[in-house]
Amino acid sequence: MNSPTHTPSSASSSSPYMLRPPPCLPHAARNLKCPLPLPQTISTLQKKYSCFGAHVEASFNTNPLKNYTSARCSPNQFLNKQLFTEGSLATPTAQEFPDAALVGDDKIGVLLLNLGGPETLEDVQPFLFNLFADPDIIRLPRIFSFLQKPLAQFVSVARAPKSKEGYASIGGGSPLRRMTDAQAEELKKSLWAKNVPAKVYVGMRYWHPFTEEAIEQIKRDGITKLVVLPLYPQFSISTSGSSLRLLESLFREDEYLVNMQHTVIPSWYQREGYIKAMANLIEKELKSFDCPEQVMIFFSAHGVPLAYVEEAGDPYKAEMEECVDLIMEELETRKITNTYTLAYQSRVGPVEWLRPYTDETIIELGKKGVKSLLAVPISFVSEHIETLEEIDVEYKELALESGIEKWGRVPALGCEPTFISDLADAVIESLPYVGAMAASSNLEARQSLVPLGSVEELLAAYDSQRRELPPPVIVWEWGWTKSAETWNGRVAMLAVLLLLFYEVTADKGLLHQLVIWPSLR
Repeated sequence: MNSPTHTPSSASSSSPYMLRPPPCLPHAARNLKCPLPLPQTISTLQKKYSCFGAHVEASFNTNPLKNYTSARCSPNQFLNKQLFTEGSLATPTAQEFPDAALVGDDKIGVLLLNLGGPETLEDVQPFLFNLFADPDIIRLPRIFSFLQKPLAQFVSVARAPKSKEGYASIGGGSPLRRMTDAQAEELKKSLWAKNVPAKVYVGMRYWHPFTEEAIEQIKRDGITKLVVLPLYPQFSISTSGSSLRLLESLFREDEYLVNMQHTVIPSWYQREGYIKAMANLIEKELKSFDCPEQVMIFFSAHGVPLAYVEEAGDPYKAEMEECVDLIMEELETRKITNTYTLAYQSRVGPVEWLRPYTDETIIELGKKGVKSLLAVPISFVSEHIETLEEIDVEYKELALESGIEKWGRVPALGCEPTFISDLADAVIESLPYVGAMAASSNLEARQSLVPLGSVEELLAAYDSQRRELPPPVIVWEWGWTKSAETWNGRVAMLAVLLLLFYEVTADKGLLHQLVIWPSLR
């Protein structure tokens, strides 16, 4: 598949990568400074939204998955007309709200959400089990949901040896927890320096400290207002969405959490501080090349299955493309006009993932004569195996083999001061909206009057019935149809996997009764 390259001046609406700024985010006001409400489930009608100085008319149907795309806005860019009316469109900043109004007698908490990673080689297999046991990662049809954990066990055992090799090559474990803890500490310092004495917690989805552990500490500390901040710049069902779904289940089961006001900052890729921090790192690394102007900037983002975008309405691809656009526009203001491209890494399994793939694109660029490449891990804010092993080792080696002579890599943001300060501003700017629409402590009433930017509201944007996300193929049909062929094949594959799992774990079965089996062992 051809991988288009771009210069900042070549971006256009027809480009498969470089989307122009959404109408609701004009160039002078695209820095979204607060978490915004999402559209509730509504019938088809025309609505006009005022988005920081611009008006957007969009036709909405009963499927909220399509609403933001028709208006070219990310889910958290919608303005609730109950809170924002024409004539009151100024972007709120941390300085506009008095400290007393922000904090008062409340105990403020910030929950940082991240993936988690194995800290030792012994942690690898149980970490993989937790990962693959998540229905947002391996999504089985509902009638096969009872097989989620057995399948996760099989896959994790099968993949553990290779994964251990990767973690061994970067020091025997993931540095993600250490780096996330450092980010939490720096964020806390920045908040206190801005007169917001908040406590910052880390909740990992698949390893310690688990989100459940963070929530228990939040309860012990008596937090009354919580800002949930996923450390994923762009929203995806498989990352932020999965963590929010877990939080939803925890909130529903606990009376303390029901009464605790909260808000979520679902994505923040368009914030000025984040964009400038990324541009700073890119500009610095370009200077390490002999001819910086000849270097192609290669944005590599973590991939997701194509069905997540096309069938389940995941905004990840659109947000990623806009993010790259914003960074390149910032670089252009610094007179950096290098060619650039975007590709997706880390795909697993036989299903189609977002294209173009990073490995295939590197080979293609080598064939086209590109000699200098600067890799930018665009969806990562901390170093971990996808940057330290996959990019630094595998892709670098592939690039050199493909004829690319000069290779560089932009480090993950980590505790970059501009980035941390901007995250603190994002938290402060969200505080006036914590529980802004909460009118009752009753759980059922609370679900109908969802707090601004709450967990349930964000999830409702991806599922109007608040049920499980639809599977990648939402129509189950039998007969000679494309959908039927897909599902029939999956059922057959699942049956084979279950048979192999039984053979491996039980050490007996049909294969053991065949003559060929001893020879295979």
